[in-house]
Amino acid sequence: MDTLSEKVILVTGAARRVGAAIARRLHAEGARVALHYRRAADEALALAEELNRLRPDSAAAFAADLRETVRLPLLVADVAKRWGRLDGLVNNASSFFSTPVGKIDESAWEDLVGSNFKAPLFLSQAAAPYLTATRGAIVNITDIHAELPLAGYAVYCAAKGALLTLTRALAIDLAPAVRVNAVAPGAILWPEDGQFPSLERAAIVGHTLLKREGRPQDIASAVCFLLADAGYVTGQVIHVDGGRTAHLSSP
Repeated sequence: MDTLSEKVILVTGAARRVGAAIARRLHAEGARVALHYRRAADEALALAEELNRLRPDSAAAFAADLRETVRLPLLVADVAKRWGRLDGLVNNASSFFSTPVGKIDESAWEDLVGSNFKAPLFLSQAAAPYLTATRGAIVNITDIHAELPLAGYAVYCAAKGALLTLTRALAIDLAPAVRVNAVAPGAILWPEDGQFPSLERAAIVGHTLLKREGRPQDIASAVCFLLADAGYVTGQVIHVDGGRTAHLSSP
């Protein structure tokens, strides 16, 4: 996709935070954006209204619980039906919380693996025929901790590690028609539930080469590059982490 003008791109978890930044950037580049949400209906509808004011019929909100696998082909079909095509899929939606060994249960497994690995797999499978027809692309949002696990977050890290492997596997299986890549964020937005106290945040930022937090727009720019300007790139992961992984052998 040399340009995103009139391309249709589905962004999961697009109502808030990084997902909303991705949607805004793709829209600014001319794309029509399908804004997936689960609970954040007010934010998703407000974002769709905001984008449609800028360019009519350029955004729409779609509700789905991505853990309900049976719903995923329907979500993709609804998006394709809305504008008659599908050119891109951004698997951004994610659950994130600690799972100390000894306290891991089925509920945590279903939530973390469901949102971070299972849903991207089945969404990509459902989207593949549409993307093949348009020679489109998939971008998965992984994490630097897919390769450098974070203590206390075994299930999350394992799920993101599986998504990283899936990125490369799908790049092979869907070639040459569909490109599949990933963006691995570092310290971009902190969880809103206080999982990382201020001193811990400062230590993490101190381990970056750039000595500062990133912005959601940094992730959005990488996603936009992979969708619009990276026609000879597939099976790759871009780390957007301020250089944190460049010199760390452990988290």
